[in-house]
Parts: sequence; structure tokens; C-alpha cells
Amino acid sequence: MKIYLAGPMRGIPAFNFPAFHAAAAALRAQGHTVFSPAEKDNERHGTDISADNPTGSEELAAQQHGFNLREALGVDLAWICSDAEAIALLPGWESSKGVRAEVAAAEALGLEKIEL
Repeated sequence: MKIYLAGPMRGIPAFNFPAFHAAAAALRAQGHTVFSPAEKDNERHGTDISADNPTGSEELAAQQHGFNLREALGVDLAWICSDAEAIALLPGWESSKGVRAEVAAAEALGLEKIEL
């Protein structure tokens, strides 16, 4: 199954990337194809943008790495719309504006929702 991995990032130490990496590995071990926005952010910027961001500051990531939320969310939503068959949700997703937007798109498309 093609799964989009969603979870809170902003305001969480290291953008919660360790939880994203662990969940992506576990889902892949089950045979799924996984889109992880944490991996995509690092790929897009050519470095681990979480490594030097202990508070998960979007502003710091923008200053240090050129992170752009509109660009990131656009890429993420495009994959949900074009490829995803399900959305997997990390704990605490309800408090994230970005994840709520991703869930709204997934629900509009009738994708399966998996609570991790």
C-alpha cells in the first residue's frame, strides 16, 4: 500500500523527525511504500534540517536551510492527491495545522486512515 506518513513537526524538538524515521521504517518493513515528509524535507535541502533545530523552529529552518512551508506542504499534498492510498498518523497529529490539512485532503479522497 502507498502510505503518506503524517505527524506534528513544528515546535517539537528536531521537528519530530526521529518518530517519522521510526514509523517509516516500521511501515516499510511491513511491505508498504511510504512518503515521509521528514525524508522529503531533508532530500529537498540536501541535509538533515532537524539536526541543528532543538526546538523545531520553522523560522530557524528557513534561516539556516531555506525551508519554505508553502513549498513543503505543496509537495506533500500533491503526493497525497496523486499517489496515496492511505494516511498514517503519528501521535499528537490533532494539534498540527499541517496534518489537519493533510487529513482533510485524505478524507476528501476517501483514503484509508491509520492511527499509529
